[in-house]
Amino acid sequence: MKTQKTHLSDNELRWGVRIHAFWYVVANIAQVIVWWFATPDLYFWPVWSILGWGIGLVIHIWAVRTVLSRHATT
Repeated sequence: MKTQKTHLSDNELRWGVRIHAFWYVVANIAQVIVWWFATPDLYFWPVWSILGWGIGLVIHIWAVRTVLSRHATT
């Protein structure tokens, strides 16, 4: 069986990061609002998704920047 490798354009890579960052912000703001109204007297539990997802977002940004810098040198 033959597998085809799909290459994304530089613009598609950048848009992927933008979409990821957009939903990171939207989802975490929503969680902070839920925390604020539902359990403000408890510890700030949204920190776990902010940090966890933030790590994933940083890795995504790093990976895309690496690919784009390799494209620029070739």
